[in-house]
Amino acid sequence: MMGIFFSCVNDLEKVKKITAHPDNPDETSEMLHVIYTDSGYAQIEIFANIAETYAQPKNVTKFKDGLKVNFYNDDGEIASVLTSLFGEIDGETGNITVRDSVKLVNIIKQKTLESEVLYWNKDGDSIYTNKPVVISSPDMVLSGVGAWTTPAFDTAQFYKPTAKIFLNK
Repeated sequence: MMGIFFSCVNDLEKVKKITAHPDNPDETSEMLHVIYTDSGYAQIEIFANIAETYAQPKNVTKFKDGLKVNFYNDDGEIASVLTSLFGEIDGETGNITVRDSVKLVNIIKQKTLESEVLYWNKDGDSIYTNKPVVISSPDMVLSGVGAWTTPAFDTAQFYKPTAKIFLNK
């Protein structure tokens, strides 16, 4: 009986070498839903189909197969919604990068910003890109290369505007 207890010893380091691969995430979540609050009020709400967190070589969380971010205003209402097919949060700075079919929608003003990539600077509370951008609203369409806005998407600036088209009903 004693031989059975001592013969079944697994060396944890050997198990890690067999089962762990350096390219594998440290954590994987499906159907992720996270709410970031400040003083008890929702500020940001994140939904992702697949979230993978890596500790090495850089602390990063990658969102794959769809990402949705709700930005809340001071009244606790959703002010804007950011969607993309891929996203990434830098674990050290908290900055977010979103790519592929990116849309930022201001719910109240019915404005939509579309680009191939957007960066959200958490400390500066700004969203920006240096890629082509199209902003559409019920009465006009604006396009350009590079833009800056707030998470609420209540104002926007183009770095290099290329067109402004007014729509008639």
